[in-house]
Amino acid sequence: MVYNTALGGEKWVKVGESRPISPLRSKQVGQKERMFLGEFSHTIDDKGRLTLPAKFRAEFAGGIVVTRGIDRCLFAFPLPEWQNLAQRVSNLPLTEPQAREFRRLLFAGASDDIPDKQGRVLIPQYLREYANLDGEVIVAGLNTHMEIWSPGAWNEARQGFESGALDAEHWAKLGI
Repeated sequence: MVYNTALGGEKWVKVGESRPISPLRSKQVGQKERMFLGEFSHTIDDKGRLTLPAKFRAEFAGGIVVTRGIDRCLFAFPLPEWQNLAQRVSNLPLTEPQAREFRRLLFAGASDDIPDKQGRVLIPQYLREYANLDGEVIVAGLNTHMEIWSPGAWNEARQGFESGALDAEHWAKLGI
């Protein structure tokens, strides 16, 4: 077997052979990778438009759905990811009160858009109010989607998850 040292020692395989997918890859080789990573400081202009981080724009070119997040932030999904999530949420039982509430949170608060040529999307007033967004915002990449936070709420949340992420016992229970 030949090793590709330029790619961290990953094994080369013959054409037609399969290989395990790296845990950092969500798609097979040849398919477009969709991974939102990083933390960015951006602003929402006077018209309520957010300029998407440049490295994420291609993934949102086909459409974006922005909705209420669970922690008083906003979730932003590229259209294919939104469709996957929407299907899973729609399959939750209507007889379950928490499922109905989650559907309301997610779907009633959703807004779809297509970024303009400058990579800007409109964040409706009701969503800006929900997440307390005014002027500067933090955009956080979370692999399959983004979150949009007010800087104060982001700093508070970050302090909490940074300290909680060090709880190895908790992650071991989840198999991570």
